Amino acid sequence: MADAIVIGAGINGLAAAAALAAKGWGVTVYERNTEIGGAVRTAELTEPGFRHDWGALNLSLFAGSGFHARFGEDLARHGLEFVPASDCFATAFPHGKWLGVSTEPALTAARIAGESAADAARWQEMLGEFAKDAPHIFSILGSPMTPTSLAKTAFRIWRARDSAFLLKLAQLMFTSPRAFLQENFESPRVQAMCAAWGMHLDFPPDQSGGAVFPYLEAMASQSFGMVIGKGGADTVTRALRRMIEARGGRIETGAEATEILVESGVASGVRLADGRVERAGGAVIANLAPKGLMRLLPAGSGSERYDRQMARFRHAPGTMMLHLALDGLPDWAAGAELKRFMYVHLAPSLQQMAETYTQAVNGLLPREPVLVVGQPGTVDPTRAPAGKHTLWVQVRMVPGTIRGDAGGEIAATDWDGAREPMAERVLDILEAYAPGLRDKIIGQAVLSPADIEAENPNLVGGDQIAGSHHPAQNFLFRPVPGHADWSTPVPKLHLVGASTWPGGGTGAGSGTMLAEKLVGR
Repeated sequence: MADAIVIGAGINGLAAAAALAAKGWGVTVYERNTEIGGAVRTAELTEPGFRHDWGALNLSLFAGSGFHARFGEDLARHGLEFVPASDCFATAFPHGKWLGVSTEPALTAARIAGESAADAARWQEMLGEFAKDAPHIFSILGSPMTPTSLAKTAFRIWRARDSAFLLKLAQLMFTSPRAFLQENFESPRVQAMCAAWGMHLDFPPDQSGGAVFPYLEAMASQSFGMVIGKGGADTVTRALRRMIEARGGRIETGAEATEILVESGVASGVRLADGRVERAGGAVIANLAPKGLMRLLPAGSGSERYDRQMARFRHAPGTMMLHLALDGLPDWAAGAELKRFMYVHLAPSLQQMAETYTQAVNGLLPREPVLVVGQPGTVDPTRAPAGKHTLWVQVRMVPGTIRGDAGGEIAATDWDGAREPMAERVLDILEAYAPGLRDKIIGQAVLSPADIEAENPNLVGGDQIAGSHHPAQNFLFRPVPGHADWSTPVPKLHLVGASTWPGGGTGAGSGTMLAEKLVGR
């Protein structure tokens, strides 16, 4: 019998297992797929020798996480390797314009000054503010989300700063990207460059609660740069696996849990697809989306209120992924300098982002989706054969269920029929910004929202962030009110993953903080 059973080998499940194993717990992880990692996986999706990150590319959140702060040396011994990027992100605009953020403040400020001297001055002022403010913001995002914990965190911030700062911080957490960016910058291009980060989650320009993400991503990239995994994002999950196994833990792949056992009202283990029953003495930890958890729980084992709330859990719009094996990096029309950037956003205006989001949530294939173009080979040549490159293209947003086409060109209303024509639309957009791109393609793989969910059922409708982060479903309300501490109504059953606090990304926050809670730290 294990002390803890973990269902699902995503990054949060692995982090929970590793942290518990480090405290002497006997842990077993069961994963339905043949590979671990969830959305943090790397595979040769197109051609031999081309390693593509299936989902997550940017590992900065993990590098700055509480888990890495505690276990970084151990992970490095088990093979974890990061590659830094100093040219972090840029936005390409029509007519040969671009703006980008690099870790050299004077260089970034000079680019912004080309748009607006006032914006460049405000950028540098914000950078100074960020150095003072960031520890307090991250203390909220990296702490357990209970009324008591939140009150203690707020009190510590108040003592360190003052009431005015605490109110300013609370206001930031509920402000829309548009309101925040228009308050601080006059250039529409500077506003668009920052607002694109909201679209990585589900924050279009006018969504309340979205300002904090463009602010943090822009300032953190400027201050610290980015990191990706050497050879692929799976450097993290492979190191976590070795760390777990070195402490006697066990990970079993191809082992799907079909039922969470609840005996005398308490979670006691799992039933697997092959009929085996495995017991846990201390905890059952489900690294699942709410829909997946409720599918495994016996009827009536929770509470009527909890079941009803979990059934209403809202997922964000879907994502389509386009993975390209290229003969060389794109020849960006805006300038060869863009080849140096880890991310190139094709999100030229607040209007385009707002329209894209509205179309997607209404079930329409967007006429001009936002594209997040990752160029990992700019800093990591190990991902492709010599002189070749991989291109990671995240299409934000698209509907999980198609009701029509905002462009009036694609007739299909299922992803089997819409996958290829939508991929062609994406390639047309890429070609407009990087002429000749199609001629560089050696191989490609297209993952529709349906494909993404089929490979990872936590990503319902292709929702790569595993649930909307709008204020009504974030902080104390993630996944549902009263259970933001990873608890469930069933004793000894806990829920972690991107659907729980602190949400999506590679920070492994829920798995780490739950483990600390279980061991009494």
